[in-house]
Amino acid sequence: MNTAEFPETRTATGTVRGRREEGLAVFRGIPFAQPPVGELRFAAPRPVEGWDGVREAFAFGPPPPQEPMLPPTDAPAGASAGDDWLTVNVWSPDTDPAARRPVMVWIYGGACRFGSADDPAYEGSRLARDGEVVVVTFNYRVGMEGFAYLDGAPANRGVLDQVAALEWVRENITAFGGDPGQVTLFGESAGAGSVAALMAMPRARGLFGRAIAQSVPAMFMSTELAADIAGELAGELGLRPTVTDLSTVDPYKMAATVAAVSARLPQYAGRWGALAHTPTAYSHVVDGDVLPVAPWQALAEGAARDVDLIVGHTRDESRLFRALDGSLGQINDDLAALALNALGPVPDAVQAYRAAYPGVPAEGLFELVHSDWLFRMPSLHLAQAHAAGGGRAHLYELTWSAPAAGGALGACHCLDVPLVFGTYGGLGQMLIGEPTPESEALSSRFRSIWTTFATTGDPGWPAYDAETRLTQLIDTDLTVTRYPEEASRRLWQSHTFAALPLVADAG
Repeated sequence: MNTAEFPETRTATGTVRGRREEGLAVFRGIPFAQPPVGELRFAAPRPVEGWDGVREAFAFGPPPPQEPMLPPTDAPAGASAGDDWLTVNVWSPDTDPAARRPVMVWIYGGACRFGSADDPAYEGSRLARDGEVVVVTFNYRVGMEGFAYLDGAPANRGVLDQVAALEWVRENITAFGGDPGQVTLFGESAGAGSVAALMAMPRARGLFGRAIAQSVPAMFMSTELAADIAGELAGELGLRPTVTDLSTVDPYKMAATVAAVSARLPQYAGRWGALAHTPTAYSHVVDGDVLPVAPWQALAEGAARDVDLIVGHTRDESRLFRALDGSLGQINDDLAALALNALGPVPDAVQAYRAAYPGVPAEGLFELVHSDWLFRMPSLHLAQAHAAGGGRAHLYELTWSAPAAGGALGACHCLDVPLVFGTYGGLGQMLIGEPTPESEALSSRFRSIWTTFATTGDPGWPAYDAETRLTQLIDTDLTVTRYPEEASRRLWQSHTFAALPLVADAG
């Protein structure tokens, strides 16, 4: 076989054959851990077994079992495309081991309950080609398989999968032309939560030297909250939240059945508090072992002071969720007050937000408090914590409005993903549509900033500090200014982001 067209490289477990695609060597579906099924289900990932001969790496591995993005109460069970859920994909300009190019490792989002690396939004070719970097994406377990807090299983199994993928990069990426000593993590939404978690985790130390966290979520759970949620999820199946009980259930049927809980989250507000106002029943658990403390505390204590960080958010984070749930234009004073009281940082959040944002109507206040609690303030506070702990953090806000829906979505959640990858399938089609000269120029700017940071550690604007609070605004023009969301910053300045508690037990 023509190795120019079908490049081969040797990994620690065997030889793989990829394809040459538009000047890049591309390898898909390389296992980095054993399939987490059978006796390994709900266990920490185990090292993959080696193989003889040459393994074709032409196709993405199958997605992990998961709930749909928009959960109906009668979600179809789906079908298995195989058990090799834990695979990596590599786009490389050059597989010469002497190339030693910077490596960028992507962690997808999806509320910790859905997502996979085969999503067309995460196609890594433009990022790798334009930035002269090696791009790696991978699958990790989500939902019940990866994040439910179960008796007999380690917490945060999806994050342990991420550690295993990073260990694979450390051991193998030189064979793909990458430098294992120059690895940058980047992720968005739940993926940004994983970036923050990995910065806080002792067992991930030394696996990466730079990190980009795009829209860090507030949803880190206490063990008490996670256990109560797991009980409700397992109860949907008529079972206990134990490995013994749940191992008997087909993972695809399980995901389809427990999706009913995600569909009725607001009903649990009395027990689960703020989390019931989100679209997911899963998140990272501050269990004291895999994740010893919440990321904000860990970074403030200097846990990742040697990791350079870009962190930021979009201006109108929550607008996308309002469009997806059909509530755009439907928010009245009562609904706004309910959200402000549930999510706000002070006892009388209704009065506080109205005073901070005079003249803003109910729907605007509703969106502001959702954006602030869920993504904007957690991202800001992560930059503050990292700086306080002796690290270097660069803060940004995306202010360019999505062209979709006549601009009604604003600079919404997820908009940065198609801009970073320069892709217009999936999210890109939904939020941007066909590329325009303006969107292409902005996308090129994003890729340049991200890959320059991965190469040099300098994104092109000053580090954040408590005095100047300098922030890069990313739009058709780049502007460095003091953090622009000053009213929200002041409202939240005394708030501590920590593991979410169980408000009241089921009894």
